[in-house]
Amino acid sequence: MTAPTPAPTGTDWPAEVTARIESAVGAVRDKTTVPTIGAVQAVVYGMILGVVGAVVIIMVVIMVIRMLNVYLWFSPMGRRVWVVDAGASAIFLGLGAFSWRRRRPSGT
Repeated sequence: MTAPTPAPTGTDWPAEVTARIESAVGAVRDKTTVPTIGAVQAVVYGMILGVVGAVVIIMVVIMVIRMLNVYLWFSPMGRRVWVVDAGASAIFLGLGAFSWRRRRPSGT
């Protein structure tokens, strides 16, 4: 068995070892944690944008229907509401039918 080599006396070896460990840990963190944080941020921002977008679309549809109910030139109010509701229903029925038709790939 050989005797252990004595630590060098002229250098600050504890600081050097600490710096090497810190650089190794930093390299591992840069390759694992940083990309994961970026992916999680993208998912969170995407979910927030999706919710805000859905709310905006719903509010715009409500606004258009309310404006048409108020500003159509038909004489009785009941007829205006009926016409606007029927038109909105036809639009949403068409969008639903189109989406239902596109639910499968074209080859099946």
